[in-house]
Amino acid sequence: MNITIFGTGYVGLVSGACLADVGHHVVCMDVDQGKIEKLKNGIIPIYEPGLEDIVKHNVDAGRLSFTTDTEQAVAHGLLQFIAVGTPPDEDGSADLQYVTAVARSIGQHMDEYKVIIDKSTVPVGTGDKVRAAVLHELDHRGVELAFDVVSNPEFLKEGAAVNDFMKPDRIIVGTDSEKAEELLREAYYPFNRNHDRMIFMDIRSAELTKYAANSLLATKISFMNEISNLAERLGADIEAVRKGIGSDPRIGYHFIYPGCGYGGSCFPKDVQALARTAHDCGYEAKLLNAVETVNYAQKHVLFDKISHYFNGDLNGKTIAIWGLSFKPNTDDMREAPSRTVMEDLWKAGAKVQAYDPEAMEETQRIYGDQDGLLLCGTKEQAMKGADALVICTEWKEFRSPDFEQVKSTIREPVIFDGRNLYEPEMVQRYGLVYYAIGRGLNQFHRAD
Repeated sequence: MNITIFGTGYVGLVSGACLADVGHHVVCMDVDQGKIEKLKNGIIPIYEPGLEDIVKHNVDAGRLSFTTDTEQAVAHGLLQFIAVGTPPDEDGSADLQYVTAVARSIGQHMDEYKVIIDKSTVPVGTGDKVRAAVLHELDHRGVELAFDVVSNPEFLKEGAAVNDFMKPDRIIVGTDSEKAEELLREAYYPFNRNHDRMIFMDIRSAELTKYAANSLLATKISFMNEISNLAERLGADIEAVRKGIGSDPRIGYHFIYPGCGYGGSCFPKDVQALARTAHDCGYEAKLLNAVETVNYAQKHVLFDKISHYFNGDLNGKTIAIWGLSFKPNTDDMREAPSRTVMEDLWKAGAKVQAYDPEAMEETQRIYGDQDGLLLCGTKEQAMKGADALVICTEWKEFRSPDFEQVKSTIREPVIFDGRNLYEPEMVQRYGLVYYAIGRGLNQFHRAD
């Protein structure tokens, strides 16, 4: 099938590459000339395991191409996927200007039947707005053309997006059109050979499904962080609690790991957007608001522990940080807990020496020549001359460090672990003081 993807971010580029990999002919369109030129030259603007190889293979095979030409993009695809950003607006709602701009462009240039597919995460009712935008442009042109609007939300995890697309748990499609359903079944047939993963519903239910899924996962994380804070005050070990409740099949082990807060491009934005949607229709989403409140506070927990250890005096201290991306296997720094930790440290007069396997360039882009920030080439270099070690991201290379080297390198023998990577008894055998999340009475917490 001929398919057009608008947007070449995580969702658009991964979707386009994977659809091309099963034989479809895909054109990815973006208004960013610089990004398109890089893609044409084989330079992938994001880090995602496996993506570079799959893009190169399908470009070489002639099934995947890139353009800034909107007219060409609209003419190419029977299926027109909208995969542009929906950043949070000032009030927390999703900003739909890029989605509706694409819809207008399609309406301006289409000359035959199209299926217009919302792949971006969008609020309930966006399908109606996309339809209205296309109709407005067709009316302005004085033409009548049939088209269908479909909601097909993505469920891709950063760091595992290629595998998630190629082997999906489910493919949600919201449509009221039998013709569109048939075409979407054809497009996704290669991903359904083992068993049918497609779930069809109305458009509004599909839109809500995406927000509900991300909000529920965020709720599980904030719940465990709430319990971890309670565990510290009660002298309990949250890791034992996690195993105890996770063994219940009704709960399971996924997304019940305590830590220093969630981040990324999805959970924070989607929880806020769904809460705003609730507000706009006259309902107060108390649970969603609490999830966001707990997460905001959790991002400051590591700093509180560090400050308490140094008796509130961090001026002139140097803190080593391992891990800057919001999660492993990505370079994405959006809403990353490491940013909160670093910014709290700078406000307190401390300096930061940081290392991340993939997010160094992104950190440099965000903070530039920030006073008090030294980006280091290895995790060992980050520790040299530092007064303490902080772990913000659970990259694999941090899981089995040389603790003797850690102790001999940092000035104070102390680790603040925001991801509970180690067993306290093991770390303490090396003469290191170890503070994690929710692991008993030796953990510092705010007096309030």
